[in-house]
Amino acid sequence: MLSASWDFSCSLEAHIVVCGERVKENSEPGIMAAKPKLYYFDGRGRMESIRWLLAAAGVEFEEEFLETREQYEKLQRDGRLLFGQVPLVEVDGMMLTQTRAILSYLAAKFNFYGKDLKERVRIDMYVDGTLDLMTMIMLAPFQRPEKKQETLASILQKAKTRYFPVFEKAFKTRISNIPTIKKFLQPGSQRKPPPDTHYANLVSNILQF
Repeated sequence: MLSASWDFSCSLEAHIVVCGERVKENSEPGIMAAKPKLYYFDGRGRMESIRWLLAAAGVEFEEEFLETREQYEKLQRDGRLLFGQVPLVEVDGMMLTQTRAILSYLAAKFNFYGKDLKERVRIDMYVDGTLDLMTMIMLAPFQRPEKKQETLASILQKAKTRYFPVFEKAFKTRISNIPTIKKFLQPGSQRKPPPDTHYANLVSNILQF
């Protein structure tokens, strides 16, 4: 059940980057003066939707993985973390934090944010709903072992009844065949695997919760 929920969550993340129906299979890769640099843990979490968006745009990016508490504290001391939180994306001379803000900026930059206000608000509804589901999924690995299965069952039930019906049928197949997304889904890409106990312990130690 854990594997199924995580795998399907990734197909939902693609909905963040396609912005309704505006991404076509012949989309041209984005062009930037410098590669964006992503600061996060070596795992999915809140950064994965940002990776998906950049991948959909055909934009190469660099990553610096947080592996120690000292790295995290240095980012705080340097004033890079507005609210003391990651993900952090360095792009266009800015240090961007807060997942929703980062997604909005990158989506607008690469023309994935609709052609008018009506399309944008529709996109925002899908994004916010997806992020609600993703937050539940992201927190599951940090539950106590005796609570984990109960938590996953609750997430799966909500996903099936509340979230999955909103997304169109055959969505995963259609999105997976977009060339830039197809490349991102191949082995060896910067896509991250589902979190395991090692990842959960590493994040807990760095953030000290």
